[in-house]
Amino acid sequence: MLRTIEQHVREQVAPAALRSEFRQHEFENSRRFCQLIFCVSITIWLVFDLIVSYLGGQGFTWLSGAFMATMCCLTVILGFTRKSHHFDVLNLLFVAVITLGMRLLIEGIPIALRPLWLVLGTSTVLYSVSVLPVRRWSFFCAMAITWAMLNPFFSTNINLDDLEAAMLLSYAVFLSGLVIYSYLRIRQAKLYNFYMSKVLLDQAYVDVLTEIPNRRSFMAKAERQLQDAPAGQYLAMIDIDNFKKVNDRFGHDIGDEVLKRVAVHIKASMGGYEFARLGGEEFVIFFKGLDQAGAERQVTALCTRVREDISEHPVTISIGLAQVDSADTLTMALVKADQALYEAKHSGKDRFVLWTSRLADSA
Repeated sequence: MLRTIEQHVREQVAPAALRSEFRQHEFENSRRFCQLIFCVSITIWLVFDLIVSYLGGQGFTWLSGAFMATMCCLTVILGFTRKSHHFDVLNLLFVAVITLGMRLLIEGIPIALRPLWLVLGTSTVLYSVSVLPVRRWSFFCAMAITWAMLNPFFSTNINLDDLEAAMLLSYAVFLSGLVIYSYLRIRQAKLYNFYMSKVLLDQAYVDVLTEIPNRRSFMAKAERQLQDAPAGQYLAMIDIDNFKKVNDRFGHDIGDEVLKRVAVHIKASMGGYEFARLGGEEFVIFFKGLDQAGAERQVTALCTRVREDISEHPVTISIGLAQVDSADTLTMALVKADQALYEAKHSGKDRFVLWTSRLADSA
């Protein structure tokens, strides 16, 4: 079963809505990590700035303070950022500021050492960006900004026909290729895992045959609605009349088609309410915000809809309808609806019966 689902996921292309949900989910789960990356980057930059400023004899200028203040402000803004696409832009601003700051610092060290430190700075920034939850356009923009700001051939004594230039170009190509490959593979693996978890969750809460919610899903959602306790709650339990005879006479394949057809009618007419297949030929609907007349109209219309469905194997349904009182649990409401359903089945079928205390006494 798991292998089949995994194969299905691998063959599918994640829809745009799922990709957007994935990006937002990843950012929300990685916000603290992003803040950590920003803080570590600021710390490394500050240490390097202090080394160059004092050991290099440059002094700690107001420009260094301005860069520090800007990066700290961006880190604080990150703490209030809630949308992943906002982080894409914020990360680009941070990369632009820190790489410009690196460039200005490296300009203050001996020219022979600049290419080495520029490449080290580029490697650090690109690695940091590759592990952050940013979209492709933001990642490639950050890569372009980094190489533009920390270009090891600008303001150095390297000529393009030198051996050192050839080595730097080879390393730049290798580094860029490695970072791009790692970023894309990590994103693909994360998206696959997210997609897989969504499919498994759907499998756990959706009835495979009828493709409507199953008992587990209904119990969880209806329980939450019951706790809210709004006025006008009704529970309807539905059973397909003579379903066993359909299975015995025409086979289980036809029985499955009947189940699917009834589920389609429920889904089409009860879209505003919680509904599910409880198991076998039984379905359930949880109405909220209706008075008795409204709930009765809904179940009457459903009975009529199923009855008038012209097909090769027509069926009818019986429905037990019960009002959910404020003191009722979901289990108690299901028992009431089941008692009303029993009465509907034994009083002619193809109808609904509203639960009364008389039915409880006769049960």
